[in-house]
Amino acid sequence: MREGIHPEYYQAKVVCNCGNEFVTGSTKEEIHVEICSKCHPFYTGQQKATAARGRIDKFNRKYGVKNN
Repeated sequence: MREGIHPEYYQAKVVCNCGNEFVTGSTKEEIHVEICSKCHPFYTGQQKATAARGRIDKFNRKYGVKNN
């Protein structure tokens, strides 16, 4: 590696809005994020599947699609 052209590399502390903190490697010393794997609905399993099912049913009724 050439001297003087590469950025400093830190063990960065990542802080989420939900309060979760973890460490990763980055060129910044501290990173603030809005959503992480501890609070994201996909990873927590708290997706709104009922809302999606309701939209599917509404589409099927609107276009006359019959369920098998």
